[in-house]
Amino acid sequence: MALHRGGPIGRRQVRDGDGERRLGAAELGAELGERATLLQFSSAFCQPCRATRRTLSEVAAMVDGVAHVEIDAEARLELVRALGIARTPTVLVLDAAGRIVRRASGQPRRADVIAALGDAV
Repeated sequence: MALHRGGPIGRRQVRDGDGERRLGAAELGAELGERATLLQFSSAFCQPCRATRRTLSEVAAMVDGVAHVEIDAEARLELVRALGIARTPTVLVLDAAGRIVRRASGQPRRADVIAALGDAV
C-alpha cells in the first residue's frame, strides 16, 4: 500500500482508487469512519486475513476518525463481484465520503497502511 502504484510488490498488488465509486454504510453493513475507513475483504480459512485484521485494527485504533470494517467475501459475493475483488485479503482505503482512494491485495505492513491513509485524510 505504500509508494508503489499499479503492480506487484512481492505477493501484494497495489493500485490507486476506483474513481468516483462511493460505498456507504448501508452497502457495507457498518458505519464509515469520520476521516477514513479501512475496508477488508476476508475469507474464513485465510491465514493472511487474520494478520491483516490485527494490523488494520491497530492502525484504526491509533488514528482518530479511522474505522476498520471487515467483510466476509463468501457471504457478500455480490459486493465482491461489483468491486472486482479477486483474492483475500483485499483492503480498500475509503475517504470520509466513501470513495475508494487505494486498493491492495495481500497482507499489508503497518507502515504501508498508515502511508495509504494519507491519500484518504
